Amino acid sequence: MLQGIHHAAIICSDYEKSKRFYTIILGLTVIAENYRAERNSYKLDLALPNGNQIELFSFPNNPPRPSYPEARGLRHLAFIVESIDSFTLHLQNSGVEVEPIRTDEYTGKRYTFFSDPDGLPLELYEA
Repeated sequence: MLQGIHHAAIICSDYEKSKRFYTIILGLTVIAENYRAERNSYKLDLALPNGNQIELFSFPNNPPRPSYPEARGLRHLAFIVESIDSFTLHLQNSGVEVEPIRTDEYTGKRYTFFSDPDGLPLELYEA
């Protein structure tokens, strides 16, 4: 029986830029950082406060995402926030472009989208 999601894996084009985005701007905690010389690749394990994790990878010559956000596969990664207004302001003050806040017509919860340095669609969903 599935018990939850352990991690989401993200491949980035500029490791240092993405590392800064996920640790400094989004505030995720580094669990482990490893360079895999045989693959010329970094693997950065990051923790969210609830124990879920994000794995950030760098690989040379990786292809770009084909479209935004309706490409086949993972559509977006959503983060729960207590206050969408304050976290949106934090992102904007950090130079991150954020879409207007919307309300989910089925749940009544507020949400918005923004992108990581590689254009990966990310969502904030208010608890």
